[in-house]
Amino acid sequence: MLNPDRDSPQVADHDPRAPWMLDRKLGGMSPAARRKSWEASQRGAAQVVQADAVTVTPANGEHANGFDNDEPPNDGWQPPKEMPIDLGDAVAAGVAPAAITARPYQFLEPESLPRREWLYGWHLIRGFVSATVAPGGIGKSSLLIAELLSVLAHKPLLGARLAPRPLRVWYWNLEDPEDELQRRIQAACLHHELTAEDLGDRLHVNSRDNRLVIARATPGGALVAEPVVDALIAEIKAREIDVLVIDPFVSCHQAPENDNSAIDAVVKAWGRVADAGNCAIDLVDHTRKMAGAEVTSDAMRGASSKVDGCRDVRVLNRMSKEQAERWGIDNERLYFRVYSDKGNLAPPADRSDWYRLASVDLKNGPIGESDLVQAVERWKAPDAFDDVTVHDLFAVQKAIAADEWRADRQAKKWAGQAVIQVLELDGELPAVKKRVPQLLKVWLDSGALKCVSRSGKDRHQKKFIEVGEWATP
Repeated sequence: MLNPDRDSPQVADHDPRAPWMLDRKLGGMSPAARRKSWEASQRGAAQVVQADAVTVTPANGEHANGFDNDEPPNDGWQPPKEMPIDLGDAVAAGVAPAAITARPYQFLEPESLPRREWLYGWHLIRGFVSATVAPGGIGKSSLLIAELLSVLAHKPLLGARLAPRPLRVWYWNLEDPEDELQRRIQAACLHHELTAEDLGDRLHVNSRDNRLVIARATPGGALVAEPVVDALIAEIKAREIDVLVIDPFVSCHQAPENDNSAIDAVVKAWGRVADAGNCAIDLVDHTRKMAGAEVTSDAMRGASSKVDGCRDVRVLNRMSKEQAERWGIDNERLYFRVYSDKGNLAPPADRSDWYRLASVDLKNGPIGESDLVQAVERWKAPDAFDDVTVHDLFAVQKAIAADEWRADRQAKKWAGQAVIQVLELDGELPAVKKRVPQLLKVWLDSGALKCVSRSGKDRHQKKFIEVGEWATP
C-alpha cells in the first residue's frame, strides 16, 4: 500500500496529476480533507447499515455519518498521483482532462423506448427526486403515511393511480419520535381497515432517534458525506426499496439553507441516491412564513435550487374561510388541498385533490383518555348540483312560470326563493346562500331559464327570470 507521506508528492492544484474528489465540496476540498478521503479509500470504511438506522463508521471509529467532529490540520497534503481522476473531478479542479468525447445520437423508434415508472399518481417516479411543500400543522405527515400505506398495500386508499404491484417503502421522519410515528401509522391502518397482512414486510420506518446528515457546511462550501450516500444506496438495494420519503428535508443536512450552490449539491446527492438505488425519493419541506397567503412552490423555505432540482413539486393549502362558508364546513382547518405546482415530467395539473383529517380513537386507554390521532381520507368538494335532477329543474320551471320572479337577489320575489322552496332547502344556511345562485347561473347559461327586462307593476324597468327551454323529465 502507498504511504501518503512518503509516496505522495506535493502536487499543485493546477497539475493534471491531482486526482482528488473535488466534486464533494463546492470550491474544492482542503488538503486535510483530501488526505482523509484518500486514507479512507485505502483502509476501507466499515459501513454499518441497519433497518432502523443508517450510520457510517470508519474502521478506527473516528466519526459517524461521514464527518469528523474535529477538523484535522491543514497540512497541504495531496493524494498520490496513481489515484484515478474522472471528468467531474477534472472540471472541479480546473484541470484539462485528457479527452472529452461528444456521443453520437442513435435514432430510436419511439415505441421501443421504456416508459417512465410512475409509482404514485403523477408525483413519484422511479429514479427521480420529487418534493412536497406544506405549512406546519396542515397534516402533511398524515398524508404521507396514508400514501405510503396505499402503495405498499396496493390499495387506492386516497384514489391515486398506483404502480402495477405492491411497493417497498422507507419513511424517515426526522422530526418525531418512534412512538408518535407508531400512533399515526396505526391510526391510518385502523381508519383504512388495513391489517398486518396488508403491510407484510414492505414498510420501513426511521424516526428522529436515527440521525441522518447527508451534507454539512464548511468554510469552502457544502461538503456531501459520500459514505452516507453510499450507505443509503446500499441499504436501498439490500431492502429493495421502491419509495423513500425524507421528512423534513431541512433536517437531513447542515448546509446553509439559503445558499443555492450548497442546496443544489444536497439535492443532487439525493438525486444520485434515487438513480443508483433505482427508487423514487420525496423530499418534504416546510414553507416560509406565509401570513395566510397561497402556498406555491416558490414558498418553499430556503434556496430556490431545491425546487429546480426536483422533477415534481406539489403544495398543500388549507381550506380558506370563504371556501368553508360556500360548502357549509364548520372547521376549515380539517380540510386541505394538494396540487402539483411544478411537474416537468407529468401532465399539467388542472385541479386540486381535496383531503380531510379524520379523528381516530386508538382505544389505548380508558374511555375519554385514549389517544385521538388524525388520519387522512379523500374528500370531494360539494357540487351545487349534487342530488339535483332534471325532475327538480322541471319543478323549478313550473314554479317560475306560475309567478313573477325577479333576478335581483335583494328583491322579495327573488327567483332563488322559488328554487329554495321547490328543493326544500334551508335558506338561512351560508352554504345554501352560495349554492342557489350557482344553480340559477347554470340554468340561465343552459337556456333552461332566461333573464328578461320589462316593466313591473310600478311601471319601472326591472329584470325578471322566466322559463326558457322546458326540461323533459
